[in-house]
Amino acid sequence: MRNTARIGLVIPTLNEADAIGLVLAEVPDWVDQIVVADNGSTDRTVDVAQRLGAKTVVASRLGYGAACLSGIAALTDCDVIVFLDGDYSDYPQQMYRLVDPITTDGVQLVIGSRRLGRCERGSLTLPQRFGNWLACWLIWQFWSVQYTDLGPFRAIDANALRQIGMKDQAFGWTVEMQLRAIQEKLTVREVPVDYRARIGVSKISGTIRGTVLAGHAIIGTIIRTAVSDWRAPKRWLQKP
Repeated sequence: MRNTARIGLVIPTLNEADAIGLVLAEVPDWVDQIVVADNGSTDRTVDVAQRLGAKTVVASRLGYGAACLSGIAALTDCDVIVFLDGDYSDYPQQMYRLVDPITTDGVQLVIGSRRLGRCERGSLTLPQRFGNWLACWLIWQFWSVQYTDLGPFRAIDANALRQIGMKDQAFGWTVEMQLRAIQEKLTVREVPVDYRARIGVSKISGTIRGTVLAGHAIIGTIIRTAVSDWRAPKRWLQKP
């Protein structure tokens, strides 16, 4: 529990046996529930997570968003839900930066921005940096909302999560959340988080196919949302 709020953590995984133990070891002890949402690992990811005391679920279909949705469904009675990748690229000990604005300031969605923090050399590839910049630039053009990152390390008020009704089951998960936050007029804040080279090979940026599919999904989500909501009002993000 953090500032009287019950905290749930969802960790989507896919073949993270070498990393998941390190991730779980650094999760703050004030996190009330941890769910490792596996997306079809063929290694010992699930076994390692269970041995270390995490609750595990297996997503019914492949996709980053599908894993996140499965993890959400497995949580009970949480006030704040945090999303953290299982590849050890994020810093779990920085979770307070995401949670405290929600529990103390009434912010509804907090995005951990790698651009505002420190990125280890090689942790973000050139296609990742460009794609992230392009997506944020398009959001600014369509909605006049200035995001700096679509980073996966984020926290959201549980009631706000129900309000936005997440649906994407693939690579568009993070951008869908940020676009739905604009549509639903959530109070959003970006905070700096650090980022390091992940353990293992990325299933997205580590392959040409993954990079293309992710880019197509993210940009496609933005364009489709803009077409259906071209009169979306301006809403400025709070600065950290």
